[in-house]
Amino acid sequence: MHPTVILSRLGLRLAGRSMVRVAGPITRGGGPYETSPHESAGHLTRRHFSGRKKTFKSQIWQHPGSQPAMGDSSNKKLKMASHDADIERFDEVFQQLVTELIDEDAKNPEISDAMVRFRKVLEYTCPGGKRNRGLSVITSYRYLVSSDQLTEDNIHRAMVVGWCIEWLQAFFLVLDDIMDQSQTRRGQPCWYRVEDVGNMAINDACYVESCIYKLLRRFCRGQPYYVDLLELFQGTTYKTIVGQSLDLITSPDGKVNLSNFTEERYNAIVKYKTAFYSFHLPVAAAMYMAGITSKESHDNAKTILLEMGRFFQIQDDYLDCYGDPSVTGKVGTDVEENKCSWLVVQALRLVNKEQRELLQENYGQNDAAKVATVKQLYQELRLQDEFWKFEENSYSQLMQLINSSHQDLPKDMFTEFARKIYKRQK
Repeated sequence: MHPTVILSRLGLRLAGRSMVRVAGPITRGGGPYETSPHESAGHLTRRHFSGRKKTFKSQIWQHPGSQPAMGDSSNKKLKMASHDADIERFDEVFQQLVTELIDEDAKNPEISDAMVRFRKVLEYTCPGGKRNRGLSVITSYRYLVSSDQLTEDNIHRAMVVGWCIEWLQAFFLVLDDIMDQSQTRRGQPCWYRVEDVGNMAINDACYVESCIYKLLRRFCRGQPYYVDLLELFQGTTYKTIVGQSLDLITSPDGKVNLSNFTEERYNAIVKYKTAFYSFHLPVAAAMYMAGITSKESHDNAKTILLEMGRFFQIQDDYLDCYGDPSVTGKVGTDVEENKCSWLVVQALRLVNKEQRELLQENYGQNDAAKVATVKQLYQELRLQDEFWKFEENSYSQLMQLINSSHQDLPKDMFTEFARKIYKRQK
């Protein structure tokens, strides 16, 4: 199917989305602000949060008189000690959510066959990754709220929102694999390459995306941040579609134009296609859930997170060429797919006239010998050394950016994320 048809399917709107109403661990409050079973609405209050250097107004709902600063060291051990338990529980929540999404509609004999299929879709396409995006919601939420807000209900909601981001990534990846004609994903055949799937994967991806809004409505509709989350997810989806479009028009099939591969275009693709949904979305979602609505705070976080996203994508481009497929879970295909990769952008900066002609003749060709020629040129240009220098310098600059940022958000939260991706192998 033509990429424009696929992309048009990405623009699903909320209007007309149905909701599966099933019993679950979280009850919905009767008013506009839902409370946990351990709290009553009368015990909640709106306050202003004061940072150490700057004061900003934010809506944080919690018990009065209990207002430790975000990232308070007294809560750090408690929050970090829960990390391993969060991972185990996060995986358990996935199966619960699949059951909640499928079982109610499966009772309808008119659509039960579709539900059998969609269960397979969810179980094949959504788990199996590193889960960093989803888990980042819980990690961020623990950093941003006081201990008394870490109720079972609130942690569960954070996990649901985390899985919504994992669902969003699965939606993108299923379609991206079709457009790129990729072979493997997460150590197994791409969904569209599974027997009897093919282009039906396009509709499957649309179903995965629709699940996000069913989950948000089911678990967050009674919360004061519900609309913020809807707008955040929709806005992020839009930005990612724009980034995917930039990627496609910069690297059209069968038309290699090395002049397209500029630093400026590369940075735009990375920012819109990867950084917003992989790094900004999880933390921004946690901030809204913690009651942080200040534009200044969100802008401050976005600056750091988008830079982190660029760092991450350049690592990805390097691993596409030099990574071990048994570790990364996918076979790199950027060269044959004519991708605007960081490696080819750096190669164009370093090549002489003869080397540029060699690159023009061999790049973007689905031919093993030509791919090998390009990779040999990368070796001659010592691009691995260029990457190692970049990784060290960029990480240092990222840490400086974090340390020089305003004190309205916990720096430990950002440094933890940065350290997780530094020197990564997959």
